[in-house]
Amino acid sequence: MSAYAVGHLRAAAQHEDIFVYMERIQATLAPFGGQFLVHGTGVEALEGEWHGNLVVIGFPDMAKARDWYDSEAYQEILPLRTRHVAGEVVLVEGVAPGYDAADTAARLRQRHRAA
Repeated sequence: MSAYAVGHLRAAAQHEDIFVYMERIQATLAPFGGQFLVHGTGVEALEGEWHGNLVVIGFPDMAKARDWYDSEAYQEILPLRTRHVAGEVVLVEGVAPGYDAADTAARLRQRHRAA
């Protein structure tokens, strides 16, 4: 099942480290099948407030996503970003093909009633 690295990154002053990080990150993704789906774009907040940019990187599965994040190549460049850009990064597993939220609601309802 696919997995995603999702980053909510705050705006930061431009810095040479950020440019180097951006130039080098693609090469760290390739060995793990990672690809940018959303990269540094602003968002349109429909509910609540959102400050910063969104980055979404897709991977074939959670193991590949974790392996990428933990890889020597990525860990080597990570401080180039974290020293200058605040934010949160999470790994999240996608849903299976054919996923239906109504099916999940029915299971949750059944568990709730049984409790």
